[in-house]
Amino acid sequence: MIPRYSREQMTEIWSPENRFRTWLRIEILVCEVLADLGKIPRDALETIKKKAGFDIERIEEIERTTKHDVIAFVSAVAERVGDDGRFIHMGLTSSVLHKFETNTK
Repeated sequence: MIPRYSREQMTEIWSPENRFRTWLRIEILVCEVLADLGKIPRDALETIKKKAGFDIERIEEIERTTKHDVIAFVSAVAERVGDDGRFIHMGLTSSVLHKFETNTK
């Protein structure tokens, strides 16, 4: 947003901080559902909820290499979580979804 054309509230809505905060909330909600379905361990969910977070500078650093904002975001969050970070974003892309569906039948 060009600052002179935007109100403070609109600038906040479109800020990187808000975007990543929303993405993180969605990722955790998906992990909660997957844990309820028995697709990921309940203790992994607790670790994710406890440790998940992000640093915008780290996301931007990863994105310079990957050229992909979602991969950079997921990678940065997973770094903070540790081994259980492998469950973040599980089932949310077409290639992973196919693998996920195949393994659950």
